[in-house]
Amino acid sequence: MEAYPDRLAAILGAVKALAAEYYALTGKPLGVTGEVAEYAAASLLDLQLVPPRTEGYDAVRNVDGVTQKIQIKGRAISRPTKPGQRIGTIKLDADCDIVMLVLLETATLDPVEIWEAAMADVRYLLTATDSKSRARGSLAITTFRTRARKVWPSKAEG
Repeated sequence: MEAYPDRLAAILGAVKALAAEYYALTGKPLGVTGEVAEYAAASLLDLQLVPPRTEGYDAVRNVDGVTQKIQIKGRAISRPTKPGQRIGTIKLDADCDIVMLVLLETATLDPVEIWEAAMADVRYLLTATDSKSRARGSLAITTFRTRARKVWPSKAEG
């Protein structure tokens, strides 16, 4: 990401426009939400993206001299948010410290909010009940938010 930030921003801008048009025409997502979410989180929160296919996490950040590994999940949402919208699969055994959820506006794929939760809290949510979807590592957005905090936009920004 660092060698070509302007070019990456331009490419993702074009991809977002095409994905939004594709969704408007077909009602189906194009499948770029994850990449858009990762780039948005990295850009807005000063995260370092790790190489593709790094096991268990997508980015890192340094907090008080400690490196935190972050798994980034993206979800395109309509407003108002429909009940029951779910986050993609979160692996219980992932080597990460934080799970970050980037909510994107369906029509534009622009970021709306970013939430984060400690992986320990996410594990708790995934194992707390006998839900089949939770057993597959899937949480409702509303459930995730019960243990998460909104990190963007900040209260000062929004």
